Amino acid sequence: MKSIDLMYQTMLAELGQRSLDAAWTADFPPEGRFTPANIKGRKYWYFDIPDGHGGTKRRYVGSADDPDIAQRVADHKRDKDDLRARRRLVNTLAREGGMIAPDAMSGDIVEVLADGGLFRLRGVLIGTVAFQCYSGLLGVRLPMAAILTGDADIAQDYAISREVEDSLPPIVELLQRVDASFRPVPHRSGSVASSAFQNADGYRVEFLTSNRGSDDYIDQPAKMPALGGASADPLRFLDFLIREPVRTMLLHRSGVPVVVPDPSRYAVHKLIVASRRHTDGQGLAKREKDVRQAALLFEALQQTRRSADLALVYNEAWERGSAWQEGIRTGAGMLPAQDAERLRTVLIEGAKKNREEIELPFGE
Repeated sequence: MKSIDLMYQTMLAELGQRSLDAAWTADFPPEGRFTPANIKGRKYWYFDIPDGHGGTKRRYVGSADDPDIAQRVADHKRDKDDLRARRRLVNTLAREGGMIAPDAMSGDIVEVLADGGLFRLRGVLIGTVAFQCYSGLLGVRLPMAAILTGDADIAQDYAISREVEDSLPPIVELLQRVDASFRPVPHRSGSVASSAFQNADGYRVEFLTSNRGSDDYIDQPAKMPALGGASADPLRFLDFLIREPVRTMLLHRSGVPVVVPDPSRYAVHKLIVASRRHTDGQGLAKREKDVRQAALLFEALQQTRRSADLALVYNEAWERGSAWQEGIRTGAGMLPAQDAERLRTVLIEGAKKNREEIELPFGE
């Protein structure tokens, strides 16, 4: 697995810092521009913004003599110049640096949800779109075949959604900013609540949450106060995946700051998920993808000297009981021989670094 040059890893860190530092306002978005106008001998500022139909809408801002407004105009130009610079950074990282950029639909979906406050409200991007972020996060090149997707999965802890006392705007309205054909998908339980949305081309956005300790909740959508009217499907093992997530960048447009699972947790979780996939319909293909992504992350974690991280979260999962152990054993048994041997090696290495005992998922 080829490493990404340190120069590009440094550029990604710079992009992340500049994106987090940028202060965008709803009143003066970067696609607009301040325009001066002279009226009866006095200078005033207006703000022009595209109306989406080839024209512009003009908004009055105030007198050019107002020092606060003058500062606002200067800051907007600075921020707009920075936006262009960040777009160039994203292009360089994706085209020359060997990092992964999402497809346009996935990028637009994540961006509109991020702008709506998803990650501020402690949402976590999971699934293959999150996997695409690990190339830059870990500093390794990942093969394109493992990152193709036609959906976006979002998770939020159930307790967090109830406690933050804030909410995204209506989810369906946010998604329709990207594609007007997005509609709620009827829930399989027959509930009027919806945890998934789909457009006319079949692109699916699904919301998931941690299970609350009983399988009675599995087939019923959970009400999520922070998710803008969307519910979420409770899933076993999800709390492990989204515990202690990490911040990174999605290389879309000028860069989208996102929150994704720790890559070690993602890898172990994929083994468990693979063990529970059905083999009918798309289940087999999804299972193969789960195993492939897990194997790639085991390799990347070994190469980047993160074996201790992997061993630590592996032990956490293993110690959760027999159902977890069975899932890990079954998933690990699906790994090709070379990848299984790598997992064995990296777990032993990591356990030694952590000075912990470890029970391997393979027979001796």
